[in-house]
Amino acid sequence: MKRLLLTIAFLLSIAAMNAQELKANLNINTSQVQGTNKSVFEALEQDLKQFINDTKWTDMTFRENEKIDCNFALIVNSYTDGLMMCEMQISASRPVYGTSYTTTLFMFRDVNVNFHYQEFDRLELDRSSYDNNLTAIIAYYAYIIIGCDLDSYSLKGGTNMFTQAEQIVNTCQSKSDENEVAGWPAFERKTTRNRYALVNNLLDMKFEGLREFYYEYHRLALDNMAKNVDNARARIAEKMPMLRQLNRENPNAVLVVSFTDAKNDELINIFKKGTPEEKDKVYDSLTAINPTLTSRYDEIKTEK
Repeated sequence: MKRLLLTIAFLLSIAAMNAQELKANLNINTSQVQGTNKSVFEALEQDLKQFINDTKWTDMTFRENEKIDCNFALIVNSYTDGLMMCEMQISASRPVYGTSYTTTLFMFRDVNVNFHYQEFDRLELDRSSYDNNLTAIIAYYAYIIIGCDLDSYSLKGGTNMFTQAEQIVNTCQSKSDENEVAGWPAFERKTTRNRYALVNNLLDMKFEGLREFYYEYHRLALDNMAKNVDNARARIAEKMPMLRQLNRENPNAVLVVSFTDAKNDELINIFKKGTPEEKDKVYDSLTAINPTLTSRYDEIKTEK
């Protein structure tokens, strides 16, 4: 009996050591689709959630408590002859060391999530071809999320993951279906904030400073905020003008927009308590990057 218990404990520990990387929540909004049997969407939601959470995306070891919390919100705009035309909001977060607080690592809205799916279709990942557009898109964002998580713990630690995402982009740009190819090419009429642009920014040397700041922001500032909030806040404020300059040199760059989308509320809350000089740096940087949100950023200046 003792040997059996030891064996079970060992097997459980091995399973925990090899746990998948993502802990995903997924929901599908079908309010814009009328007259369609909803069972297909229920099947898709169940299959897709299982696919994301059960796939082992890397050869790294993740314990159960190290899984990356993430959310996929799929909005179905139309469903005709097995073709779903969708948008998707993707986000991921991680805990901040020494606190009960979680910080948003990544936030992105993809307006070209189009794929063929019918009830009882199996979702399988073929890394040699990525012929299934839905699983290709999910794999792409899985690597982006894991890469962002790694970048937040070590300087440019997510490069290999971003390279995996880039390979998916390169493969999927040759899709023959004009609906499914959307989101993968370098140039598109509908939006310049697509999957190609995001991973291109992440691996472009022009944005190396932002990736360095990303590491400093999370590992050297947020993770040390419980010990010394003033030093952590000062470290973030010091680099905000760099973000502003990067946006000036690369107007509306998807990586800068994605970073501020993820961090807007957090930055406002952090710098409400900042020094006047810190408030000025952060406020001036954020309003220059996204002037449409000036009224929100005003909270930084009005808080005493």
